[in-house]
Amino acid sequence: MSRRILVAHGANLGLLGKREPGIYGTVSLDEIRAAMEGRARRREAAVTWVQSNHEGEIVDALGRAIDAVDGVVINPGAFTHTSLAIRDALLALAVPTVEVHLSNIYAREEFRRRSVISDVVLGVISGLGPRGALLALDALLDHLDDKPFAWEGAEG
Repeated sequence: MSRRILVAHGANLGLLGKREPGIYGTVSLDEIRAAMEGRARRREAAVTWVQSNHEGEIVDALGRAIDAVDGVVINPGAFTHTSLAIRDALLALAVPTVEVHLSNIYAREEFRRRSVISDVVLGVISGLGPRGALLALDALLDHLDDKPFAWEGAEG
């Protein structure tokens, strides 16, 4: 069965690769998108993509996704810390969601350490750079497929 996933990226993430590379790295959002779409295809999932610097556009995309997606991977960017509107839209959408951040928001400035959506999502991946986006997609698809976790390399 093909899973339908919405991947949403918020404020300033269109500047990845150029914006503060010491914090966010040199990989562009287009490169992250290509990697996620490739992974989704290999896992027989379809990805819909939105990136916006405007909170309302992300809220609208989440609203349009009702009855149209099975799950969400979201990096709200700066909206992480302030957007009750995105939080409410995720609650209305009511599908499993994984929150992802390229940087470790818990090791940064105090105001970045609080997420207003983390308590309403399936899980949070933070600080693993672009790899985190792929891990979030894999974790979400595994959850949707009710796939048990298998330790790679574990004996017995």
